[in-house]
Amino acid sequence: MIPADYIIGGDYVLTMDASLSVIENGAVVVQGDTIADVGPAQIMSERYAAREVLPGKGKAILPGLINTHTHAAMVYFRGIADDLPLNEWLHKHIWPAENTWLSPSFVGDAVELACIEMAKGGITTYNDMYFFEDAAGEATKRVGMRAVLGSGILDFPSVSAQSADQYLENAKQFVRNWRDDELIVPCIAPHALYTCGTDTLKKAKTLAEILQVNLHIHLSETQWEVGEVMARHHKRPVEYLADLGFLDESVLAAHCIWLNDHEIELLAKHRVGVSHCMESNLKLASGFAPVVSMLSAGVKVSFGTDGAASNNDLNIFSEMSTTAKVHKALSNDPTALDAKTALLMATRWAAEVLGLGSMIGSIEGGKRADLIAIDLHKPHLSPLYNIYSHLVYAVAASDVDMVMVNGKLLMRDRRLLSVDEEEILRKASGWRQKIQPH
Repeated sequence: MIPADYIIGGDYVLTMDASLSVIENGAVVVQGDTIADVGPAQIMSERYAAREVLPGKGKAILPGLINTHTHAAMVYFRGIADDLPLNEWLHKHIWPAENTWLSPSFVGDAVELACIEMAKGGITTYNDMYFFEDAAGEATKRVGMRAVLGSGILDFPSVSAQSADQYLENAKQFVRNWRDDELIVPCIAPHALYTCGTDTLKKAKTLAEILQVNLHIHLSETQWEVGEVMARHHKRPVEYLADLGFLDESVLAAHCIWLNDHEIELLAKHRVGVSHCMESNLKLASGFAPVVSMLSAGVKVSFGTDGAASNNDLNIFSEMSTTAKVHKALSNDPTALDAKTALLMATRWAAEVLGLGSMIGSIEGGKRADLIAIDLHKPHLSPLYNIYSHLVYAVAASDVDMVMVNGKLLMRDRRLLSVDEEEILRKASGWRQKIQPH
């Protein structure tokens, strides 16, 4: 028999591979950080001798979920300024709070909290845009999660840099610091078209090409933004970026709400990945992204939560459920954005838009062992007729029972194994007393 570290069983193993194979009474074999094999549980147990077997009765095994747009450290601003328009929320509340409190220690502590929230909800990889991302990388590794971390770039001063060139220099050093890490992938994150001028965007694109890393940017999030770009450049946002030579498959664009048909065609032509942040968009009344039209045009769309200051949680299961239902209503078509498509957007497609499709996003031999188990033995998950339907319309984040990243167990039986959850919650309470003492 072939030695292995784990055999992980499940009543259902959803591979999310090209044929969307579902293996009933299946098992995943893990050796080191890698998926060695996947197939019927009996065959796997006859072929491999594992150091540990995780029984699969009442469980569904699937690839770890991927959150393709967030600002993880903003969990410490959760609920600080709600029920406001985006511009007022950002300019009058969030940016002043950031200028007061942001530091490496703030980001490190906050990202630990964000990571345990995401891990307990089945997210194994997240794509971030923020500042002091070295601290975010260290905190993410302490928890044991995988992340694509974007070093934020602006045209105006903040506590992290005084000029666009300094942000760019910080980004360059950040990429060099993390280039060869097994869990952290660095990228460059110019904030948006209304916070970064033409020169800054060009420099960010050139730097990303030189360093061979991805770009992460907010795009067409509000009507105000579109109007601002039109006033400055006499072009719509996607057209402006296309003419700059900014758009290609290395770009992940968050939101993409206010698009016309030509802009959707441009995103498809340039193979730009999109992160759809339904619940944040709803809460800020930013609008409804044309997701069904983007998918029809061949744009690869994934799910982001945005930051917890505007959502207010980091929960991809609720994003899947809300998105699938809202877009059915918007398109007046109950077959639009079906459950299989929603789960693809949260797994394999999300990996692909982050440039990690060869590594994660599906359960296939040779890929990294980023896996989660769902406990199906729950009243709200009984009886079960269609596993895809359950995962999108009925499963809650709290039904995640086991989480593995890179072949290491981060959570088992809902208990975190890599960090002290109570200590992280104590630190969060301490920061809350500083930020809003009364």
